[in-house]
Amino acid sequence: MEIGMIGLGRMGANMSRRLTEGGHKVVGYDRDPAAAAALTEYGVTSAASLEELVEALPAPRTVWIMVPAGGPTELTVQSLTDLLQPDDVIIDGGNSNYKDDARRAKVMGPTGIHYMDVGTSGGLWGLERGYCLMIGGEEKTFKRIEPIFKTLAPGQGTIEVTPGRAESGLSDTADNGYIYCGPAGAGHFVKMIHNGIEYGMMQAFAEGFDIMKNANSTALAEELRYDLNLGDIAEVWRRGSVVSSWLLDLAAISLTQQPTLDGYNGRVQDSGEGRWTVEAAIDEAVPAHVLTAALYARFRSRQENSFADRLLSALRFQFGGHTEKPLEKKAHTPV
Repeated sequence: MEIGMIGLGRMGANMSRRLTEGGHKVVGYDRDPAAAAALTEYGVTSAASLEELVEALPAPRTVWIMVPAGGPTELTVQSLTDLLQPDDVIIDGGNSNYKDDARRAKVMGPTGIHYMDVGTSGGLWGLERGYCLMIGGEEKTFKRIEPIFKTLAPGQGTIEVTPGRAESGLSDTADNGYIYCGPAGAGHFVKMIHNGIEYGMMQAFAEGFDIMKNANSTALAEELRYDLNLGDIAEVWRRGSVVSSWLLDLAAISLTQQPTLDGYNGRVQDSGEGRWTVEAAIDEAVPAHVLTAALYARFRSRQENSFADRLLSALRFQFGGHTEKPLEKKAHTPV
């Protein structure tokens, strides 16, 4: 298939490369011309403007947006709506609020342009491992452009199918790392909850390793002090432990590279999904103690930091390349 990719940062660039490697033709555009030019060696066609990107694609067109959520995505969708034709497809693969997706799809309905939202997980590792995709929009449109999702997704790989799935009648696409979730907004809703859970899992690892780091505290009885090697513990837990996971893999990498994590200041940002998850829990009157506490822990990390905060920050860097924001200098009021 042929597809346009708007936004060629860390995720957009790697997704473009994976698509071209999978046999698709990709036309890429970024506000920074150098970002698009850098991908030409991988077979991506560079467009100098949105107009040029649209003109380079045959109808019906498919255009994937990978720009920051909020204003940048909104502006890009509006600009494309003026350029595209009925039966073309706009895909928002960023981290938009699912309510924005439902609104955009409703507004776009009379134009005949199809709107899809795709929650995309995989971070910096997606080029090699593939991307887990959670998709919302019209099911017939999903079916039409499914080859794109199949190429981006990890595939079954070495993970065994859950016993009983073959007889259950459940979607076989889930076994390959992508799933149609429902109408517009459903994809980003599922991805939002995914990220809310991620906050809780990361917080649990961070707090657990912090407790082990402080197991040699002088506040403890001498016979109960332990000088533990956290890198070795993370490594052994990766093998046969019930808590083994990709996040634990990333913790092991971080603790091997920097055992004390002194390269991180521990100021942990949140990209929005954690807040929206808690808001959804409030709307639905569903208790979400762990996810809410994990979100609040990130707020607190920007006031003071601990080893747990530094591990959280290290994990975000490992899976998504998220760098820490510089410390804010507080103004001192004269006495």
